[in-house]
Amino acid sequence: MLTKLSLRLRIFLFFCLLALAGAALAAAAMAFGWSRAEDAVPVGAFVTAFVLFAFLNTGLVLIVWLLFDENIAKPINALSANLRLRAHAGVESDVSADVAQYLEDLAPAADALAQTVKASLSGAAGEIARETELLTAEREQLTALLTEIPIATLVLNAADEIVLYDGQAAAILSEVAPPRLKAPLADYFDLAAFFEARERASSKGSYTAFALTAPAQGVTLNARLKALEEGGHMIFVDVETETLALTDPRPLVFDFDLINATAPKEIAKTPLSELCFVPFDTETTGLSVEKDDIVQLGAVRVLNGRIVAGEVMDVYVNPGRPIPPSSTKIHHVTDADVADAKDIATVGRAFHHFARDAVLVAHNAPFDIGLLRKSADVMGVEWSHPVLDTVLLSAVVFGTTEAHSLDALCDRLSVTIPAHARHTALGDAQATAEVLVRLLPLVAAKGFTTFEQLIAETRRHSRLLEDLNQ
Repeated sequence: MLTKLSLRLRIFLFFCLLALAGAALAAAAMAFGWSRAEDAVPVGAFVTAFVLFAFLNTGLVLIVWLLFDENIAKPINALSANLRLRAHAGVESDVSADVAQYLEDLAPAADALAQTVKASLSGAAGEIARETELLTAEREQLTALLTEIPIATLVLNAADEIVLYDGQAAAILSEVAPPRLKAPLADYFDLAAFFEARERASSKGSYTAFALTAPAQGVTLNARLKALEEGGHMIFVDVETETLALTDPRPLVFDFDLINATAPKEIAKTPLSELCFVPFDTETTGLSVEKDDIVQLGAVRVLNGRIVAGEVMDVYVNPGRPIPPSSTKIHHVTDADVADAKDIATVGRAFHHFARDAVLVAHNAPFDIGLLRKSADVMGVEWSHPVLDTVLLSAVVFGTTEAHSLDALCDRLSVTIPAHARHTALGDAQATAEVLVRLLPLVAAKGFTTFEQLIAETRRHSRLLEDLNQ
């Protein structure tokens, strides 16, 4: 049990034990002296002497503990956090020489080891960077070519979840709901014709035509299906040429790690590396969950520990009332910006679909989640998603005594928020996502590998949110 306590707390308990032991020994010594005294000595004198000794002893132990905590325990924590940042998040950070001055050669030795490892990996990193640059260029060429072809492309895994979609498929999916990787095809279309075509495709081994329909939107599209050797299928959908913006290449969104579908797991038991996260942020008319409303919502998606490029929500929301100038001064959202925007009911339903089967992530989550839940009735949805707060995640990694604001976290983790993006919903959501993907390897390195383990640990620091929201 003791090994689960933090280093600083264990040291504090050690000094408490020293203080108690000193007081106990003093009490025993005084009791022995009183019992052996030849002349009658008032008990009160011994009690007074004991109280005075206990007070001075406790004060001395407290002073020594404070010095030890400030000059030994805190620097050791800082050094370990620095090494974990380098090892697991790829973040270069230095331990102040003043902070670590009483650790003698420990900090320089740790830094030398980190620099040696970095140097040994630099050659491989350079080669990887060159190969990545080539792959990026090839991907851009492929995207441009696919944009010119009036056919939308989808790739599904064996569980009929979306593994890849091009820009034209994204436009089709968007007519139904926001496109997202790992989403079941059933979230967008009726699958009766798809299942029939799938049976025929497996027997023929060629392209099989079928009608892809989304009855609620009145959409019916001509499509063809082909089985993949690895399991899963490719779907090609005919697109009207005149509806394409041929001069505007659209992104190709994919994650082939999803091709090997695994049976769904209960989120609590799922490894953090396998979860889907949706970091999001809201800008509002004020700071009250009960009285204020959302005017802008931004969100991104994180799969397999990576931010999914191209899966973004960035929308204004019409709050149905004027935005106070004091709020506009912070987030720069004006009444003109939201005049033609959709209401929270429409935006909320779209975001609910965007975050389906995911863990919602926010910085100071009770505020943002509270705003969504307040409007759940008008949206016609339930916000029962699991929630992760990056304030508490930071406390798990760096301890409660560090600063846990979004700016402080970004600075500590080398995350850059462009000045024009700070205090915009999407800018803060993107920053939260980048903080998240750097923190997840750090919490895993501390032994918290499943969602339920992490949530149990974050609850130990829940007082931070209470203090923050007061």
